[in-house]
Amino acid sequence: MSETFKKDAITLNEESLGVIDSKKTAESLSARALKRSGGQIRMEGFFKKMLILMGLIMVILVFGILITLIVESMPSIKVLGMRYLWGRTWDPVQDIYGAFPFLLGTLLTSFLALIISIPFSISVAIFLGEYFPKGWFSSFLKNTVELIAAVPSVIYGFWGLAVLVPIVRTFQSKIGVPPLGVGIFTASLILAVMIIPYAASLGRSVIQMVPSSLKEGAYALGATRWEVIRSVIIPYTKSGLFAGILLSLGRALGETMAVTMVIGNTSHLPTSIFSPGNTMASVIANEFTEADNPIYLSALIELGLVLFLVTTVVNMIGKKVIGRFTNE
Repeated sequence: MSETFKKDAITLNEESLGVIDSKKTAESLSARALKRSGGQIRMEGFFKKMLILMGLIMVILVFGILITLIVESMPSIKVLGMRYLWGRTWDPVQDIYGAFPFLLGTLLTSFLALIISIPFSISVAIFLGEYFPKGWFSSFLKNTVELIAAVPSVIYGFWGLAVLVPIVRTFQSKIGVPPLGVGIFTASLILAVMIIPYAASLGRSVIQMVPSSLKEGAYALGATRWEVIRSVIIPYTKSGLFAGILLSLGRALGETMAVTMVIGNTSHLPTSIFSPGNTMASVIANEFTEADNPIYLSALIELGLVLFLVTTVVNMIGKKVIGRFTNE
């Protein structure tokens, strides 16, 4: 009896010790979890503050650029006023500064390049995103398209002078246009080649994000590949495709070197897409080092301000259109 009692007492003792040990273990685990969660919360707070700081720095940087352009443009704004935007004559020798030919040249080259590039960009995006999403050929073509974006613009300018200008000159002579070779049309072709990778890469990414269930459901209903692309993929990805086109347009508006080398660099108002012309960026690149008086220099900086505002307005309009597409 006494032995049985001792055994029961030992068993109870071990169980009580086990309960105590389990309580201690649970308490230590809970303390470690609280310590870890506290550290994670502090780290998350620090990371959030860093993101806010980076965002504020970017906003300050953009506003700083805008303020600098406005301040440096004030002499030209005070002297020339609104006639600067609508003036058709640019003659620094006579202190006559009209930016309208350059504004028109910028818009003509950019939008014409965008019109030329859109079919190629969307075709490449659909080909890589839907027909050949994987494999060595897809990787090769994707890397080739990305390499086009990495080529320096001055190389495109040399290629345009050596290859594209003679081809355009021959084409102009056949259609009865003065065979100059250089001009708005040639610059638009160069820009079209340069901006294709931006829309194509973004378009490929959004096409690959289309849920497989949507495409499989369309195929199950008897749709062909073309019908799936037209009725499923394009409607699902239209906001992303338009965002890529908008990115391409922003790239085209600010291009300088390649355009400068093939556009003809004349200050006259272009009469057709085959006429020589100038863009705001090319004028700044050509004449900034030659500005020998404060008004001339201020007028060139005001061109930069106009280009900044035009790019901002185009991006705002594009975002409105993207939002409308997305809501539909």
